[in-house]
Amino acid sequence: MDGGVVTFTLVFLIAVALLFDLINGMHDAANSIATVVSTRVLKPFYAVFWAAFFNFAAYFLFESHVADTIGKGLISPELVDNAVILGALAGAISWNLITWWGGIPSSSSHALVGGIVGAGVTKAGFSAIVWSGLSKTLYAIVLSPVTGFVLGILLVILVSWLFVRANPAFADGFFRKLQLVTAALFSLGHGSNDAQKTAGIIAVLLYSNGFYEEFTVPGWVILSCYLVMGLGTMLGGWRIVHTMGSKITRLTPMQGACAETAGALTLFAASNYGIPVSTTHTITSAIVGVGSAKRASAVRWGVAKGIVWAWIITIPCSGILAAVFYLLGAQFI
Repeated sequence: MDGGVVTFTLVFLIAVALLFDLINGMHDAANSIATVVSTRVLKPFYAVFWAAFFNFAAYFLFESHVADTIGKGLISPELVDNAVILGALAGAISWNLITWWGGIPSSSSHALVGGIVGAGVTKAGFSAIVWSGLSKTLYAIVLSPVTGFVLGILLVILVSWLFVRANPAFADGFFRKLQLVTAALFSLGHGSNDAQKTAGIIAVLLYSNGFYEEFTVPGWVILSCYLVMGLGTMLGGWRIVHTMGSKITRLTPMQGACAETAGALTLFAASNYGIPVSTTHTITSAIVGVGSAKRASAVRWGVAKGIVWAWIITIPCSGILAAVFYLLGAQFI
């Protein structure tokens, strides 16, 4: 393969990676804005701009730990080639579009994880997997929603106790203003974790094509991914907003603020340790937590059950799709 073809293929795959980043922002816009829209604190148009701004602002506050995990912590970077990257991205994008169209808040993160592992295993077998990195991610599938759920319950209990004697009108106004802050915090967490996942893919792609002697995440890659994901967030994902903001449970401003705070704290911790968690899992479980803190019947458990099933099948389904796309891509690139 001559240099011109290599360059074209590389540019094409970077474009596909940024397309995934854009769709990630669209798919996961609901994570950042569902609560603030459902409580009518912000209109959807303003909410997506609010979320997008803080998605991008995370670039200035967090290091690239998650990008390192995605780029070299799931499959051995020495085994990555253009066909593996194509398979991983195409599998993740396909699954994201399927669940986005169905209004199902599945995880873009785990779609990408499934895509990387599915394409890598198809190429080199299970020896391609970096088990320490994959196991950390698999543990997070359980721990991040549990943490969001528990923190959501605890925060509602704490806030309810603190405001037990407060005038209802004052409390409502206070939490409506506070939700602007908590939505911003969750959007920061969303940006710190999700934009870096695409950056890790582009970084390992550059490494596998010989642009760097060792794996590194260039600053321009990180910046591009934050910008594109912010754009995707502005485009929004209204089907999933409806599911997250009203179908699971009806939220008050106080509950919305607690759910966003619980989700933000979970994401900040995960990003600090380089763990690629699901922002969707985190905020959904936090919403279920704050809803069930009031009473168990406040949560539509049938809807929540369907979302859990989507979580369970995301990695294997995206992995299978990635395997198919890898086999097709290996014939041409």
